[in-house]
Amino acid sequence: MSVGVHACTYAALFLHNDGIPITSKKISTLLKVANLSIDSYWPNLFAKLCEKRNVEDLIMNAGTEKKEEESDDGMGFGLFD
Repeated sequence: MSVGVHACTYAALFLHNDGIPITSKKISTLLKVANLSIDSYWPNLFAKLCEKRNVEDLIMNAGTEKKEEESDDGMGFGLFD
């Protein structure tokens, strides 16, 4: 992942943790204070993501793994063969 992705992720998490609404301007301000320069589209992209998705849900689902359905392919036979 790029520096922009990581920087915006951390900035959004900092804002969320402090209960501050996540906007592109606030993400940009945090990155400017941290002396980070990134592509200009990243803060806007992350702000829009945080508007549409619940940040708490994103945090809780970050470490979870999707369960895949079991298949008969790996066993070499099928139930009705």
